Amino acid sequence: MELSGGSRDARPAVTPVAAVLPAGGSGERLGGATPKQFCAVQGRPLVSYAVRAMERISWISDIIVVVSPENIETMKSIIEKYGHKRVMIVKGGITRHRSIFNGLKVFAENEFSNHLLQKPEVVIIHDAVRPFVEEDILSKVVMAAKEHGAAGAIRPLVSTVIASAADGCLDHSLERARYRASEMPQAFLFDTIYEAYQQCTDYDLDYGTECLHLALKYCNTSAKLVEGTADLWKVTYKRDLYAAESIIKDNLSQQVCVITNVKEAVAQVGFLLHESLKSQIKVHLDISENISFSIGMEELTRIKKFAREVKKKNILVYGLLIQYKDHLLLQERVNSAAALIMALIKDRNPELTGQLLVA
Repeated sequence: MELSGGSRDARPAVTPVAAVLPAGGSGERLGGATPKQFCAVQGRPLVSYAVRAMERISWISDIIVVVSPENIETMKSIIEKYGHKRVMIVKGGITRHRSIFNGLKVFAENEFSNHLLQKPEVVIIHDAVRPFVEEDILSKVVMAAKEHGAAGAIRPLVSTVIASAADGCLDHSLERARYRASEMPQAFLFDTIYEAYQQCTDYDLDYGTECLHLALKYCNTSAKLVEGTADLWKVTYKRDLYAAESIIKDNLSQQVCVITNVKEAVAQVGFLLHESLKSQIKVHLDISENISFSIGMEELTRIKKFAREVKKKNILVYGLLIQYKDHLLLQERVNSAAALIMALIKDRNPELTGQLLVA
């Protein structure tokens, strides 16, 4: 097990909250040699999106990523490349439940980890191949778990579930309105879920998949079911990767940061751009005293170097030159620049990063 460097300044909603992300699957249903959690989506491994979703929440103190032994080095390189913090890598077991159990042990068993972490009050369990999880649903399941001992996100069934008889014919069907699909994230009082895993039979560890069921079966804890959003789905098949890429690209293309310096003329252009773009996209306007711009070779080289560095984090940086002589023509130039910005965001062409474009 390896602990990455990271700050410990999280302010959890309860004291403390940790997350365990099982990422040890082989990706058989996806097909191909690369497990789905390590497949690149918009140039970034899927597991990195799930880690980032947890990492950006300040009240989650520790993030445990459980991977198969042969993928430990791959996961280390992902943590280093994308600068993930508060992350520990744990060697997974041969099944999902055994992997999750290993992830929990780093909080409770000294002999299992050289870096025994503070035991959380509540632990979140979330699949590494579910990248679209927001703080709102995480907060809901955590608070529900604190009250009920366990909680999990659910979604309505989209298809009727049927059972077949031994001869392959229909035996019976379930009333769809009465049933729900169990999704992630799930959350548990740590002592409850850890006790459940300690008491768990080998059969359940090897063939079970539902953590909420373990809490009910071994600790008599009935989970609170929390209605989840439609974007909690799991990447399972190759078509899901294409859908995930489309969603991630769309989400990435919903915001832009406009950086200017404090010179009055430049700042005015920044404000005008903000006004032109804000009805179409989320705009962050950063007016900094520490920024200076020129179109000399040194400045252009600096922009290109900066663009190369942040591109590793899936941030695309473009230089934009807005030239005008007459203030009466400024708004026209700004509108032209806004149209160019929207085209760049929609296309997300990485080949143009670091280039100085003229509006």
